[in-house]
Amino acid sequence: MRDFIYKIIIAGILFIVVFEFTIGKRIDPIAENIGMFSNEQGRKELIGKLRKEMKKGLEKEYMLKKDDRILINKFLNKLKSEINSVESN
Repeated sequence: MRDFIYKIIIAGILFIVVFEFTIGKRIDPIAENIGMFSNEQGRKELIGKLRKEMKKGLEKEYMLKKDDRILINKFLNKLKSEINSVESN
């Protein structure tokens, strides 16, 4: 019985170590980014970055590439036609 308990403890410790060195390393940056939303200072920084990027986008002649504009236009036209078909029913 004692050997079983030792094996369980060793397996648990090994699992935790392997988890931290593999998946844990990928989760830490995500957790930090999510933590940024939890305090007021982080939200203000995020809003500032968003405003800065919006201003940069407005200074450009085209914000989207030609292929993206065509794709979005076709998508919106299809969406508009589907909405109009519901209104006529």
